[in-house]
Amino acid sequence: MAKSEKATIFRAEHTPLRLTFLLFSGASIMCVASAIDPLRAANRIAGERLFDFRLVSMTGEPAMTTSDLPIPVSGRFDPRAQTDVVAVIGGFGMRHQETAALLAGLRQAARSARAVGGIEAGTWLVARAGLLEGRAATTHWEDLEDFAATFPGAEVRPDRYVIDGPVFTSGGASPTFDLMLHLVRTRLGMAMALDVASVFIYDQSRAATDAQPLVSLGRLDGYDARLAQSVRLMEAHVDQPLTIAHVARRVGLTPRALENIFRRSIGETPGAYYLRLRLNAARRLVADTRLPMADIAARTGFSSAATFSRAFTNGFGKSPSTLRKV
Repeated sequence: MAKSEKATIFRAEHTPLRLTFLLFSGASIMCVASAIDPLRAANRIAGERLFDFRLVSMTGEPAMTTSDLPIPVSGRFDPRAQTDVVAVIGGFGMRHQETAALLAGLRQAARSARAVGGIEAGTWLVARAGLLEGRAATTHWEDLEDFAATFPGAEVRPDRYVIDGPVFTSGGASPTFDLMLHLVRTRLGMAMALDVASVFIYDQSRAATDAQPLVSLGRLDGYDARLAQSVRLMEAHVDQPLTIAHVARRVGLTPRALENIFRRSIGETPGAYYLRLRLNAARRLVADTRLPMADIAARTGFSSAATFSRAFTNGFGKSPSTLRKV
């Protein structure tokens, strides 16, 4: 990839992002899930396909993971196919799987894509294609020394994931989840990233630059700890919402100070976030259960079915009964 920079994909954009994940047998099923499931969850929460991802392999056949579970794909890798992102996911034995045609195909795809990435051992193929020359990068910690010796033109770091212009790399399954959550946050905002993390009951416990082997400290990347406490309080009281003053008092803040933290970190007020949290919980119940609307209203803290229906329609542009019919 030429050193001239392309517009990063890690920026605020609401237009759909097209991602092609090139899978190889020997990859970890957790790496595959960490790459695509946060994007699937973001699409579901947003109610539209803002991350248009597809899985491909070199042959068009399923890729066999290390768990002996095959991952179906939608077809062969086509370097000429239009896409914004090409990411290679690989595992055991990847460092020797390259062919001239594959490397040429990666270079061709990278020229037209906005970004190219290597996930776990997929970084080896990205490097062998010459796409990491002069770039900072990482790979799985077990391979770091060999990788640095093999590719002296790359600045190899022990970080969980690395973004250098239009190139990104990650060190394994958990760092890949962090990376995709970072992609969601930068494109759609912190509130959406929190919603996605809550789907998986996941606290982002690492910064990108944390070394891979360190034990998790349980902190949320970039958060004020009192923000995390506030969100957890709200999640625990969806059916009987607390007042914002009560939430602030529980975390040792004034309501104004709590509002400042939310506006700075998430871009909205605590009240607006709390309402959206309850509405997202309601939407899951509407879409995934046959519970009566009155019961859903009660479970998500609304005083009546009518109040719930108005708030739901204002939040999602359609009534709960309409959504259930879709």
